[in-house]
Amino acid sequence: MQSHFTSSHITQPKNSEVESEFHPFFCIYKDGTVERFMCNDFSPPSTEHNITNNNISSKDVVIDSQTGLSARLYLPIKQQQDHDNNINNNIKLPLLIYFHGGGFCVGSPFTSTYHNYLNEVVHEANVVAISVNYRLAPEHPIPCAYEDSWTAIQWAFSHSNGCGEEAWLNQFASFERVFMAGDSAGANIAHHMAMRIGKSSDGGKLVGIALVHPYFLEVCSEDDDDDSEGEGFGAEEKAMAERMWYYAYPSTTGLNDRYINPVTGDGAENLIGLGGQKVIVFVAEKDFVGKMGRAYGEKLRESGWSGEVEILESEGEGHVFHLFDPCGEKALLMKKRFASFLNQK
Repeated sequence: MQSHFTSSHITQPKNSEVESEFHPFFCIYKDGTVERFMCNDFSPPSTEHNITNNNISSKDVVIDSQTGLSARLYLPIKQQQDHDNNINNNIKLPLLIYFHGGGFCVGSPFTSTYHNYLNEVVHEANVVAISVNYRLAPEHPIPCAYEDSWTAIQWAFSHSNGCGEEAWLNQFASFERVFMAGDSAGANIAHHMAMRIGKSSDGGKLVGIALVHPYFLEVCSEDDDDDSEGEGFGAEEKAMAERMWYYAYPSTTGLNDRYINPVTGDGAENLIGLGGQKVIVFVAEKDFVGKMGRAYGEKLRESGWSGEVEILESEGEGHVFHLFDPCGEKALLMKKRFASFLNQK
């Protein structure tokens, strides 16, 4: 699908008159320029020359040069050192494929927020990770994010026989223990990718998915009671999320579209076909999408799906609080639970 939008982070648009504003995320000018106000910083990968305190190495790779699809890979340094010293060369680590959040419109694995978060998760869980840099809407409207994510998964699985182009995946990743995860829009992507994997026999074995505050929406009745008491996430923020969805996916059928509403939407997917055998859904008490996260977990349990479902709620917290306050008590507990989930077999 073609788009008339163009990106601009630092240059002044030709026509500075604003067409639509999504404060504090981005705005769209009448000449089609999209200016993003957050998640614009770039944190370099952690090479042997600037290794992080938690001894995690990372590097950036291009997956598809034609579309610009890329990713950041993470590897515990000890795994590399053991390999170089011919120690435990047959031991491979679980593989995490991660999709960042941002309403499909902002965010990147290369920002300090996500780079630091993946460093911490990889350190805590002792896994190999791929953080996918899918293309953003509205310049690249949905389904681009899903197609990019699927391409990244297929690229990763092309290493399952140990003959792929990326040495880290060939040498250190176990394709018998693959997990997918994401926060917000990234959790939405992880769900849909697991549905695709459930219909596919290619590549690795998906053990499970972790959905953190999944960006699922629904059409609400007048009787629905939005929580406007929580950390700034109420009716106004829900309206913003709904507007962003329509800009991200101009061809959507609305809030009953299966992409944004796999729970009760028109043609909602039969969740019994979900790939993997374990699902954990993280929800936050004061997050307006928390209701849909809980509903997703409950529907999955009732669907006849044969796997294990866990719903873990953080009381008193709002949407993706763990990214804003990563050292907080509840964020640390959440990270530990996420890490233990990634070490299941």
